[in-house]
Amino acid sequence: MNVPVTRRNALLGITAVATSLATPSILRAQSAGRIVVVGGGFGGAACARALKRAQANLQVILIEPNAVFTSCPFSNEVVAGLRDIHAQQFDYDRLAAEGIIVVGEAVTTIEPQQRSVMTADGVALPYDRLVLSPGIDFNFEALPGYDGTASEKMPHAWKAGPQTLLLRRQLEAMDDGGTVAIAIPANPSRCPPAPYERASLIAHYLKAKKPRSKVLILDAKDSFSQQRLFEQAWRELYGDMIERVGLSQGGRVTSVDPSTRTIISEFGNYTPDVANVIPPQRAGHIAEVAGAADATGWCPIDPVTFESKLVPNIHVIGDACLGGGIPKSASAASAQGKACAATIVNLLAGRAPETPRLNGVCYNIVAPGYGFSLAGNYQPKGDIFAEVEGGATSPVDAPRELRAREAAEAERWFQTITADTFG
Repeated sequence: MNVPVTRRNALLGITAVATSLATPSILRAQSAGRIVVVGGGFGGAACARALKRAQANLQVILIEPNAVFTSCPFSNEVVAGLRDIHAQQFDYDRLAAEGIIVVGEAVTTIEPQQRSVMTADGVALPYDRLVLSPGIDFNFEALPGYDGTASEKMPHAWKAGPQTLLLRRQLEAMDDGGTVAIAIPANPSRCPPAPYERASLIAHYLKAKKPRSKVLILDAKDSFSQQRLFEQAWRELYGDMIERVGLSQGGRVTSVDPSTRTIISEFGNYTPDVANVIPPQRAGHIAEVAGAADATGWCPIDPVTFESKLVPNIHVIGDACLGGGIPKSASAASAQGKACAATIVNLLAGRAPETPRLNGVCYNIVAPGYGFSLAGNYQPKGDIFAEVEGGATSPVDAPRELRAREAAEAERWFQTITADTFG
């Protein structure tokens, strides 16, 4: 029987783990090594699972304060009323059943010299190797006027969960004829095509429910991933319902005033009925605590081993990395998690790590039954990952049958990656 990861069970588990690690025991003697993974998203959970499956006597500890993970991929469909948020949510019961120790607490301190992490309850957990998969946090300093309080009026919905539902409710409450503004930051950011997918699906909702309304995109970039595919879809499906103001047209948002729901750009001020403000981003806070983030706010790594270039014995995977050509996406995070696990197993055994070759695919749904994709292959080149031959993107001039097949493939991809990661 699987035991749910409740706070009480987590506290009992963390005490037992701390005791077993602090004193000699049969468990400790039989362990091939002790790996702590911080962060239970697509990267961290995939890494923990791959570690345990690669070497059963590794002691793998996954630390994640949230009992339920809410997936960002497909959350734009929740915003548009096409999907229930419960279809996005996954727990850690299957990982615990495989022998991974799941600790439902936040990490507050990391001591690289002592190779130890400390949780919010003051329990220190030693490690042989530490994997950080902290995802993103928001760089509020880069967008004056925007912070956690402002996000309750001008939701970002860039971390799936309550914000996703808040944006959904605001769309439902908006009168027909209103304007939805989406403020998009410059790269690097999580899943670069996703804001344009969101604009598409919001337009789909408005076309069906509030056809006199518009979507305004205020963009800190002049060009974006799969731009021709998106723009063709917009013309085909939504006419002039979507308007985009790029960087050279003054589209970069410089500040906001949440008291009046005003967005200030380099061109002018906007007061939309619904303001979806996606702020600039950086690596999750625990990366800064560990000393693994540099002045850019992201984490430089050795792309062969995923080891931090700033802190020894710490590996960083997923959105938090300075990854070069590889996108910040669920697919990429999962691939990095598995490759990092293989590297750690080799390092613990005294073997040289193999050079990883990572594959990733990004699907975008612009309407029900209308999707397209971008697939890439990536290998280390110098200090970053570079794209190598073998990638593919959907053709621009494709029949609707292909778009429908790719939308179906996107759903299958989501079912596969979530089952592979969470069980």
